[in-house]
Amino acid sequence: MAPAAPDARAVLERCRRLVAPALAAAVDRLHPWPAEMAAYSLGWCGMGGAPAAGAPGKGLRPALAVLGAEAAGAPGEAGSAGAVAVELVHTFSLLHDDVMDGDAVRRGRPAVWKAYGTGPAVLAGDALFALAVETLAGAPGARGPAAVGRLAAALTDLVRGQSDDLLFESRPWRGPGAVPPGEYRAMAERKTGSLLGAALALGALLAGAPEGTVAALDRAGRRLGTAFQITDDVLGVWGDPLVTGKPVHADLLRRKKTLPVLAALSTAGDAPGGPAARRLAGLLETPGALGPGGARRAAELAEEAGGRTAALAEARRLAAEAHACLESVPLAPRPLDELRALSALLLDRTA
Repeated sequence: MAPAAPDARAVLERCRRLVAPALAAAVDRLHPWPAEMAAYSLGWCGMGGAPAAGAPGKGLRPALAVLGAEAAGAPGEAGSAGAVAVELVHTFSLLHDDVMDGDAVRRGRPAVWKAYGTGPAVLAGDALFALAVETLAGAPGARGPAAVGRLAAALTDLVRGQSDDLLFESRPWRGPGAVPPGEYRAMAERKTGSLLGAALALGALLAGAPEGTVAALDRAGRRLGTAFQITDDVLGVWGDPLVTGKPVHADLLRRKKTLPVLAALSTAGDAPGGPAARRLAGLLETPGALGPGGARRAAELAEEAGGRTAALAEARRLAAEAHACLESVPLAPRPLDELRALSALLLDRTA
């Protein structure tokens, strides 16, 4: 009988416990005010430092750094500095993303900018960014500078992806200036995939893995991160806000270019095209606010036009590519199995 697949949630919890002391120690080095906002964002406390914990994040990125080290044959602790750095950078990006997108809710409670103000939220994000670089530069061994360079490259990609994501909002839904699905995928790989790739790569790099292994893990994480973003987009249109912790249809209300909608519109093609896709395009192109009713109808039309099915199929394809990258280099069997289990969890998640 084949051994049972690892429990992905247990893997996340194990890695979270391993990284938690170092992450808490790092945040504690900040000025008390941004430290409080960081703790609030991480779900460790309520406003003012009250012991009312919010919903913590999944801990995916630090888990990938730990598993990257273990996949390279080292103890998970070898990737601890990388795990802390990527979680700090991820938290920084969420703080700034919520400000840029105007999202007032994060994980079922007020976003940091709503709870503390826009300026303080930006300041806390800046502090977390600086702390991430400091943490990685101080990693034990001789690989700290190379690790900082890899994180910096990932951050450059992240900013490029976020820039494209914001610029996409002003582009038309159809015609020569529309966003094709391939351009969306390139944006998503930079915006989300770059940091997941960096997490896996940093764990392996700090563990002393050869460059070929580090590069393969980076590629795997990038594809997994793109699949993660696509799944997130699907949840943004059809997810349950009580589970996701985010307002329903927020992306549709902003006319944000996400893959489920772009894939649905691509079925319209040239005239006559698909009727549901044409009605969806007409609704999205109508001037003025879409409104809750219009967003709900847009979600129905996007599903009828096949956008949900196409997006989920693309996420599965990218996950398969990530698995192929993992299998292209020698990795320790147990962490390899755990990485596969995490991949399956990310595709099947509801939040």
